[in-house]
Amino acid sequence: MKRYAVILGSSGGIGEAVSRKLAADGWSLYLHYNKNAERASELKRSLTETYPEADFHSVQSDLSEPDGAVKLAEQVGHVQAIVVASGQSMLRLLTDTTRSDMDALWRVHMQNPAMFISLASAQLRSHPISYIVFIGSIWGNTGAAGEVMYSAVKGAQHAFVKAYAKEAAYTGTRVNAIAPGWIETEMNGELSEDDKLVVIDQIPLQTTGQPEQVADLASFLLSGKADYMTGEILKLNGGWYI
Repeated sequence: MKRYAVILGSSGGIGEAVSRKLAADGWSLYLHYNKNAERASELKRSLTETYPEADFHSVQSDLSEPDGAVKLAEQVGHVQAIVVASGQSMLRLLTDTTRSDMDALWRVHMQNPAMFISLASAQLRSHPISYIVFIGSIWGNTGAAGEVMYSAVKGAQHAFVKAYAKEAAYTGTRVNAIAPGWIETEMNGELSEDDKLVVIDQIPLQTTGQPEQVADLASFLLSGKADYMTGEILKLNGGWYI
């Protein structure tokens, strides 16, 4: 029997790394994307060529729209795992953040992922053990000036994981999150080299992380080796925030 996972935000740096790792682990995947159809198509082609025994499907949905979760749910089936790697950054002072900015952040990071999980819950329950993994953030744990609303929605993800882990436990669904620090992705490419050096100086391991390291941890959570773990927010930040 094939195991199917949905990767929200598969065309992003972390989402792509998670997709490649889970495909190597034997998962068939629904590769969600919003605007980057070309990158999603290339990812599907590459995975299909490398793992011909598995199934890979590209699914498009704009999670910043109110109907994003419904549109996504209509395109998937047999789901045993969901990885929420979708997101958008918001480097902006609170006084410069508009209502539309706030609405989009909430929908992309929290409202639509939660609604999609609700819509897919019957599929998750059909398996003895199923998995939900959120890619949260260090800022969901400690907060960041200049990223107040981003920190707020990441904190909401962490709270959702802790609450839903209790609610879904009786169905066999494990719900956890990974809270990365600085990971080398396009999202962090907005900052200058000087800013990056300032951050690295604060990290005990004196280096930033790679998307593949996030993917390795996601793989562990879905491997069956972490099945006595649920409701946890796993820090992956080089000691930046302990």
